Amino acid sequence: MTSADVPTRERSRGRRLVRAAVFAVVVAVVLFGVGYLVRSRWGPLQSLDDALIDGATAFTRERPAFREGLIVWQELTQPINLYVVGALVCLWAWLRAGLRTRAWWCFATMMAAWNLGLVAKLVVQRSRPVVEDPVSEAPGFSFPSGHALNAAAWATLVVILVWPLLRPGLGRVVVAVAGLFTLVTALDRVFLGVHFPSDVTVGVLTGVGLAVASYAGYSGWNPPDPGEMHDPDADSDPRSPAATTSMER
Repeated sequence: MTSADVPTRERSRGRRLVRAAVFAVVVAVVLFGVGYLVRSRWGPLQSLDDALIDGATAFTRERPAFREGLIVWQELTQPINLYVVGALVCLWAWLRAGLRTRAWWCFATMMAAWNLGLVAKLVVQRSRPVVEDPVSEAPGFSFPSGHALNAAAWATLVVILVWPLLRPGLGRVVVAVAGLFTLVTALDRVFLGVHFPSDVTVGVLTGVGLAVASYAGYSGWNPPDPGEMHDPDADSDPRSPAATTSMER
């Protein structure tokens, strides 16, 4: 590397970090902007939420088997369950796939997403939907949906984590499965009547947005001296200069 390459690298890193900051600001504006509308009980939003939750719970109430399936899915997608699986995937990526920095980044972002959801609930303190004949109940505050936020963040982060290991063409399938998983989890909360549609919508947007913002910052990481330290992610990518040099040796 020549001395002329250093300023270029620094500018590239700076642009990526700025992009990460912009994504983070957008996520915060959506989360706490809608949270403000929720906390102030903005009429149009509350009326829409109430109408949709009444229709969703009426549909579930008439279908006991559907309700039981929703409750099973609710238990399977508890954030603690997702993050236990996520931690195991990160450990595998670190020990067996050589994606050390990527695994640490993924795990740290998962924990950040989990805590962000808890903090937002305490800030907004929205009550759960009040349904005349409830089909299910849940403790705690309603906004944003912890299930939706954590499912979206978890699915997005796992996809990003394993992306370098996927065969060509498999990426679209994995993304589709992750999207379907997130959608089903979000709908589960509404059809059980434990979250308003705005809770799950903002939860999904926040989870995906946080993951993308974090990755934008992570992808700008570079070792201070590439001659002494290699990014295992770059080394494992056959298209990267580090991998090419390694193969030439």
